[in-house]
Amino acid sequence: MALLAAEGPLFAEVDMGADSSAPTVRATVVQASTIFYDTSATLDKAERLLAEAAGYGSQLVVFPEAFVGGYPRGSNFGVSIGARTPKGKEEFRKYHASAIDVPGPEVERLAGMAGKYKVHLVMGVIERDGYTLYCTVLFFDSQGRYLGKHRKLMPTALERIIWGFGDGSTIPVFETPIGKIGAAICWENRMPLLRTAMYAKGIEIYCAPTADARDVWQASMTHIALEGGCFVLSANQFCRRKDYPPPPDYVFSGTEEDLNPDSVVCAGGSVIISPSGTVLAGPNFDGEALISADLDLGEIARAKFDFDVVGHYSRPEVLSLIVRDHPAMPVTFTSAPLKPEGSHK
Repeated sequence: MALLAAEGPLFAEVDMGADSSAPTVRATVVQASTIFYDTSATLDKAERLLAEAAGYGSQLVVFPEAFVGGYPRGSNFGVSIGARTPKGKEEFRKYHASAIDVPGPEVERLAGMAGKYKVHLVMGVIERDGYTLYCTVLFFDSQGRYLGKHRKLMPTALERIIWGFGDGSTIPVFETPIGKIGAAICWENRMPLLRTAMYAKGIEIYCAPTADARDVWQASMTHIALEGGCFVLSANQFCRRKDYPPPPDYVFSGTEEDLNPDSVVCAGGSVIISPSGTVLAGPNFDGEALISADLDLGEIARAKFDFDVVGHYSRPEVLSLIVRDHPAMPVTFTSAPLKPEGSHK
């Protein structure tokens, strides 16, 4: 595993003007690939990376979108309008088998890792809820407690074929000893109303696990840091063709003939940005890496003095947002509870 962290992680060299009265948090974003179709091995890899980050003093570690369960890049699951193929259905069965239940044994293992290495952990997973899958982020504190989850509200393009839609009940911001932490996944970061809801919850460390390695992603991350007056931590996988099963077991639709085992299919670009828009670490496009920075939380107040999007820079008498934060249930049972045996009332 060619981690840049083997020679030491990439730390910020930016002087943020920190002072002793404001706490500092050492944060790491992990840029590494899933071991596709092998959830147990992926969890083993996650623990190795977590241990390495903790060894450098990291208090918060953020993993990429769909790290556990895998991001099925290039696969179309045999879908066209009005038709599905048997091979595509079998691909979904295998993908479903690689997902995890929340709660479940894999969640317990992740919680154990967070407690063992004394880090707050933000982990991208594919969540299995019956026979529906969700692209989800799980949160754990440094005591090994599972805090909760965020389900991706809006899967993009063909993602909608394989993933369900989150609802307003899983847009948490958790108050922790190292700051208020939440997450939005990949292109839902481009949804301004979702961002506004998170700002209203007071987010300070905004995690953005993604699968987007394009240069324009960096502009979105910088904008969110400035808009929200928060630290933005974006983690993406770095993957080569050989990190996925070989054909015919797994095929990159439309591009397979142009790929060799060492071809890069996701180039990373993981980055950490301050509330002033300063790039603290990254973006990295060179390979698997641990990308780290020290976050001066005093920078949040300094940034919000200029611009507080849900505070002094808001105009609620003109513009307002309603968030329906209850679970959207497809079936609700309203039958009255059974009377206790022997009751005559």
